[in-house]
Amino acid sequence: MTEILFYHLEQKPLEAVLPVLLEKTLERGWRAMVQCANAAKMPALDEALWTFRAESFLPHMVLSDQVELEELAEMPVLIADNDENPNSAQIRFFVEGAVPEKAEGYERVVFMFNGHDPDAVTRARQAWKALSKDHELTYWQQEPNGRWVKKA
Repeated sequence: MTEILFYHLEQKPLEAVLPVLLEKTLERGWRAMVQCANAAKMPALDEALWTFRAESFLPHMVLSDQVELEELAEMPVLIADNDENPNSAQIRFFVEGAVPEKAEGYERVVFMFNGHDPDAVTRARQAWKALSKDHELTYWQQEPNGRWVKKA
């Protein structure tokens, strides 16, 4: 069964949290897909992954029609605005308004939402309700010091 995690971002922004989770993903030997709700959000996320920490390197690419399928298949992290999985990722991150509707085909699905955005919180509640029918979910919330605490 796919493990589904909800990350409620309150203290640190996505650009600070996602790269750390992607590093942990790569340490496991997994590949990752990062799905945004629309393509307009992808360039900023791409830039954040290149520059989040000077001593870190996150090999990644933005999914586009101009890239050969073989190159995509080898890329550890892909950023997309659709539900494709050309790198056979084991984990899928839903960010920037993208909402998981299903979880099949992945070891883990991570839904990250901004706790300061009422619309994002509403989407998270709706996703929780829909996905909890068929999956076990966990809910993680940031404490004021930035640490993650499992709340459900």
